[in-house]
Amino acid sequence: MTRLAKKFGFYASVFVLVSPAVLVFLWMISLSFKNELDNTAFPPVFIPDPPTLKNYIDVFAQNNFALYLWNSILVTGGAVLTGLAVGVPAGYGIARGKATKFAILILVARMTPALSYLIPLFLLFQMTGLVGTITALVITHLVITIPIIVWIMIGYFENVPIELEDAARIDGASTWQAFRHVALPLAMPGVTVGGILAFIFSWNNFIFSVVLGGKNSRTLPSAVYNSLTFEQISWGPLAAAALLVTLPVLLVTVLAQRQIVAGLSAGGLKDG
Repeated sequence: MTRLAKKFGFYASVFVLVSPAVLVFLWMISLSFKNELDNTAFPPVFIPDPPTLKNYIDVFAQNNFALYLWNSILVTGGAVLTGLAVGVPAGYGIARGKATKFAILILVARMTPALSYLIPLFLLFQMTGLVGTITALVITHLVITIPIIVWIMIGYFENVPIELEDAARIDGASTWQAFRHVALPLAMPGVTVGGILAFIFSWNNFIFSVVLGGKNSRTLPSAVYNSLTFEQISWGPLAAAALLVTLPVLLVTVLAQRQIVAGLSAGGLKDG
């Protein structure tokens, strides 16, 4: 009886925590398939009758959605790849050097709102003529991707036994070779998790694209912003644009959920 009550309490708690997010997501899907008359009806209409694809067509017709998608791929891909190239060795160096102060600095950088970097970066790019370019957006997204990757990799490399690297050095391996052939393969789950989380946070970033992006360099979240008008809020196109922006992140999260959970769990284990 006690076991049954615990199980019921667990599932009830999960339902209470998850149901608001699920209901909001379902309501967004409903909005995206309804016409504006049904979207503003009272009492609210939940099931579209009949469903329409007009909102999705309007998103592509009224916005340069394909260009924004390509820009998002370039910016997020460049920021994640550069973040991995910089963050993985940095995490290894901090972990092996036991540089606690640097680790705290990385944590502070991770916790600092991205908006705090906006003004100095804008002034820097204005002086260098990079405002409105893909390059500027990639650089700004590094303040999102690098701290995430470094922080995750510190935990992973701390769990790699240093005796394995010492054995490789005895056999004649250099520090780089010990990192490349011993530590890095053992920490590959962390690289995967760091890359996935960096992708999610970078893809969803909105403010950098709106302020630093130009007409031809804005990223996909700007499509949601473009659905807003001063006259009225078009709920159907707005919901459709938001779902299209969320879809890549949703697919990555669903397909890689096991790797994310396993990777975060493994990286959280500390020896001794």
